[in-house]
Amino acid sequence: MRVIFMGTPDFAVPSLCALADAFEVALVITRPDAVRGRGKRLEPSPVKAEAVSRGIEVIEANRMTPEVLDAMRAVSADIICVAAYGCILPDAVLEMAPLGCVNVHASLLPRWRGAAPVQRAILAGDERAGVSIMRVVSALDAGAYCAQASCEVGDMTSAELMAKIGELGADALIESLREIEAGTVTWAEQDESLVTYAHKIEKAEMKLDPADDALENARRVQASSDAAPARCAVAGKGVRIMRATICEDMRTAAGAVEVSHGRVALGCADGAIEVISVKPDGKREMEASAWAAGLRGDDIAWERV
Repeated sequence: MRVIFMGTPDFAVPSLCALADAFEVALVITRPDAVRGRGKRLEPSPVKAEAVSRGIEVIEANRMTPEVLDAMRAVSADIICVAAYGCILPDAVLEMAPLGCVNVHASLLPRWRGAAPVQRAILAGDERAGVSIMRVVSALDAGAYCAQASCEVGDMTSAELMAKIGELGADALIESLREIEAGTVTWAEQDESLVTYAHKIEKAEMKLDPADDALENARRVQASSDAAPARCAVAGKGVRIMRATICEDMRTAAGAVEVSHGRVALGCADGAIEVISVKPDGKREMEASAWAAGLRGDDIAWERV
C-alpha cells in the first residue's frame, strides 16, 4: 500500500516510522523549516528530519497550493495519513486517495476535538488520555473513528504524555491501515452530545496564581509547554515552574513561599504546591533545591505575573 504522510512535530514521528516500516511511504508533506528551540537558525521539522534520514521525498508546505496538490496526485497513493500536520485540508486532499484520508488525533473522540487535546485533558483532570484513528472530514475532527488507545495521565507532563500517545497512535494507525486494506475495518460515528473542544492554550491561562487552588495550579504546571509555560514571580523575579506536585505536609499561607531543607512550597488558596524543578528567567532549568539556595529572607512572597 502506497501512503502519503502529512505531519510536522515530534508527536507525528512515531507514526511516520511505523508507516515506513510497514508500507511504502511515497511522499511526506510537512511544514517548512522554522526557528525552533533556543537557537536562531532555521531547523527542519522533526518529521522532515526523520523522512530525510530514511530517504523519503519531502515537500514543505504551509498550505495546499495547486503545485502541492499536483505533486500529491502524481504519487498515486492508496491512502493519506495525517498526524498533527498543522493545516486545514481541502476537499481535494480528502478525496484524492481511493482509501481516503485518516488522522491520528491525540484524544479519545468525541472528547477534545481541536488544537490542544492533551493539555486540555490535563487541565480538566481527565484520568485517561489517548488517541483516535479517524476519517478526516471537512468539519473539525468530526469524522468517524475506527480505533482508539489510551493511557493513564498520572503525573506525566504534557510533553511526556504527548510522546506516549504518539507511540500508541503509531501502533493503532498500522493496525487500522491493515484493516482498511483488507476491507474489514469498522467505523464508529461520534456521539455529538458528548463533544468537547480543546481550544488553543493561551499564555494567560497558564499563569500561576496564589488565589487559586493548589490542584488548579499543579495542573497548569503539568500542562505547561514552551509555547504556554506555567509562570509566576517569586521574590519579584520571574520563573517558570517546570515540575510541581500537591504538597501534603507543608502548610503554607496563600502567596507565601516556604523553604525547608531544600524543599520549596508555594502557598495557594487551599494548600500548597511543592516545586520540583524550575527555570528562572535568563537561566537554565534547575532542581528546586539548587534554586532554593538563592532564596533569601523570611518573608518571601510569590505572585501572578
